Amino acid sequence: MRSQRINNQLTDIEDRALQGDFYPLVIFDGSCNLCHGAVRFIVRRDRREHFKFASIQSETAQRLLANRGINVDLEDLSSFYLLDEQGVLAQSEAALAVASQLDGLWPLLRVLKVLPRGLRDWSYRQVANRRYRLFGRRACALPSKVDRGRFIE
Repeated sequence: MRSQRINNQLTDIEDRALQGDFYPLVIFDGSCNLCHGAVRFIVRRDRREHFKFASIQSETAQRLLANRGINVDLEDLSSFYLLDEQGVLAQSEAALAVASQLDGLWPLLRVLKVLPRGLRDWSYRQVANRRYRLFGRRACALPSKVDRGRFIE
């Protein structure tokens, strides 16, 4: 489905993403067990198939973020991102925005927005900085056939 990059042009996937075909897009650490669990959690609670997904290690995700002024340091993957038509959310803002769109009672987590963003992001970073030690690493798992269409790369 992906076209080859010719003369540094965007791939079909990147072009479609830039046009909004893949929004909202959750960009996650593809080598993190906790992050894989979070993606599976989202997929199971997103029956409307609202969200699409991409590993932050993918060239497409890195270019989409770079187009929004975010340069990814692959040695310090302490965040996941939510891209949509309005821009990019990261850390606790991204997590709460995703939760607000899930089925069930998860949208109630919006109440956490009353906490200062600095405190929420500090808490997020404490888990993010320890996630490999606590939950381990893994090779990027392939999505099931049912969910494969929701992953852009």
